[in-house]
Amino acid sequence: MKTRILILIALGFSAVGFSQKNEIKAAEKALKGGDTASAKASLDSAASLIESADPRLQAQYYAVKGNVYSDLAKKGDDEAFQTAIDSYNKVISVEEASGKEKYTTVATQSLSQITADLVNAAVEDNGNKEFEAAADKLYLSYKLSPTDTLYLYYAASSAVNGQHYEKALSFYNELKDIGYDGSGVTYTAVNVQTGEVEPMDKTTRDLYVKAGTHKDPKDERTPSKRAEVVKNVALIYQQLGDNEKALAAYTDARAEDSDDVNLVLGEANLYYAMGDKDKFKELMAEASAMAPDNADLLYNIGVINMEQGNLEDAREAYKKTLAIDPGYINALLNLSTTYVNEGNGLIDEMNALGSSRADIAKYEELKKQKDDLFLEGAKILEDALKTNPDNQSVLTQLKNIYGALGDTDNFMRVKKLLGE
Repeated sequence: MKTRILILIALGFSAVGFSQKNEIKAAEKALKGGDTASAKASLDSAASLIESADPRLQAQYYAVKGNVYSDLAKKGDDEAFQTAIDSYNKVISVEEASGKEKYTTVATQSLSQITADLVNAAVEDNGNKEFEAAADKLYLSYKLSPTDTLYLYYAASSAVNGQHYEKALSFYNELKDIGYDGSGVTYTAVNVQTGEVEPMDKTTRDLYVKAGTHKDPKDERTPSKRAEVVKNVALIYQQLGDNEKALAAYTDARAEDSDDVNLVLGEANLYYAMGDKDKFKELMAEASAMAPDNADLLYNIGVINMEQGNLEDAREAYKKTLAIDPGYINALLNLSTTYVNEGNGLIDEMNALGSSRADIAKYEELKKQKDDLFLEGAKILEDALKTNPDNQSVLTQLKNIYGALGDTDNFMRVKKLLGE
């Protein structure tokens, strides 16, 4: 009797295995015919007892499942990527444990293809401004191919672009933890036929140059991104309101790159936000001393001071900028704006006055101060027009100033120059 029961049990397992084989074959056939939904349904029917099946059947099942979900991912089902990855990894682990490999090579190749598919899908997501989806795909690409740390870097960038700061912070901190550098060498050569500069790996480039299809080979070293990563950590902590961690991050960042003036400016801005104006001014002076002939830096110092309401310091920075580069249009526009902003600041005080003789006298005094400031702003722009007669930004701002002054003649003159 016992023997009979064992035979029945064995026959039962055989029937189960036969049924699963049929479902897997049906899934393969449906997938080959382009019917991914039917393929998935067949696999679902075989799923319940697959863990007790023969390792060879398990490996086949997970290989087909990886193919099915990979196809679903390509058709727009983002959640299918992870299932496909898990399935291919299961193939590898099952066959490694059994010591018999049949699908491992294909599974490994498929995982590489999924990495490429994820990156391509992330590029499309970024183009559609679906930044969080792009970040998640790029991070998954990195986890699939940990040596490709650039994917993690781009994942962080996508998260920042979508203002998903907590996620970006976790990615940047992971970059810090793995000692991400980001430097390298880009190999290029000019295609003789098209004249285009083409990047490629060194071996291919050298072969093409030797064959004569390319010329002018160049090796261009890309700088390290370590300081940038640490700086972004500081900026995100600042964005999230964790000023103490932001300051600690700036300390780390400046230790990485003591010559990065933008780090000094960022730290200065943080101290201003924290109410430490003395430290702010100290760091702004340090930044200015680091690059006294850098027009862009001086301009940025002007911008930060203007944002903080330090109009005199902003003017000084813009004037230094213009002393280095007299044609720096944005510096000219902003220098003019400092006078307009100061004039606008008097309007509230004017409007708060009453109708007494003293108030009327004070009103006229303030109005003259305001108008003089506006005229100073206009003079800067009129001078700018001598070398930039068609600059639309200069003309528009000048028109607005004359409109605010009630100077109809100059207002109409500038409108005509604008073609209005």
